[in-house]
Amino acid sequence: MKVTLSIVSHGQSILVQQLLNDLDVVVSAGVIHEVIVTHNIPEKINYSFKNASLRLLTNPTQKGFAANHNAAFKQSKGDFFCVLNPDIHLQDDPFQTLVENIQTFHLAMIAPVIVDAKGQVEDSVRKFPTVTRLIKRLITGEHDTYAFSDKSSLFYPDWVGGMFMLFDRKAYQAVNGFDEQYFLYYEDVDICVRLWKKGLPIAVSPQVSVIHQAQRQSHKKLKYLRWHLNSMIRFFAKYRGRFPTISNR
Repeated sequence: MKVTLSIVSHGQSILVQQLLNDLDVVVSAGVIHEVIVTHNIPEKINYSFKNASLRLLTNPTQKGFAANHNAAFKQSKGDFFCVLNPDIHLQDDPFQTLVENIQTFHLAMIAPVIVDAKGQVEDSVRKFPTVTRLIKRLITGEHDTYAFSDKSSLFYPDWVGGMFMLFDRKAYQAVNGFDEQYFLYYEDVDICVRLWKKGLPIAVSPQVSVIHQAQRQSHKKLKYLRWHLNSMIRFFAKYRGRFPTISNR
């Protein structure tokens, strides 16, 4: 088992170090092959990490979510590639079970259940967005999410959020990674569409959970809202509601 972790910091070096500390504590030696940390803006810090090799990439200019993780993937050596937000907190080792699920069920990508600091399940697993669903959300405030009724079985959703995505390396290569035409939003939805279109399944393991200490910048700064809207328009124009049908097998 060789897992590469890709973490991108936007001035979040303190969170990155906290995540590295979690990894040192809860993950057994040999599970993680390497960690690649990308600084999207200049930061001066010497990270402490004992579990595996650590590489630091620094961008001369700011890049988007897709470009950063694709660049890390090109330098990665692991059989599995995990996209991981700095604001993820680990209480247990998620990788052993997730990798076993990928291998056993021939998955392209898998994610854990994402919970907030209070243990409440976040809406990180959703149905493909459409104009109709967007209008419904604006009117009712409701998201098209899934309920995990059976915690013993894998669940096969339309898409999962990009805060934690564990890919089989060959599957990531098969769809050429994330679409770099997006800057910060909808990259996760888009890659899930393309995986499903190729018949490469994604799943969520209800047996594994991680904590997301979310910082939703799109609600705080106008530029993030603009990036969000631009990505949404690009996504709708690209697919025009033509999505693969997913059966929860």
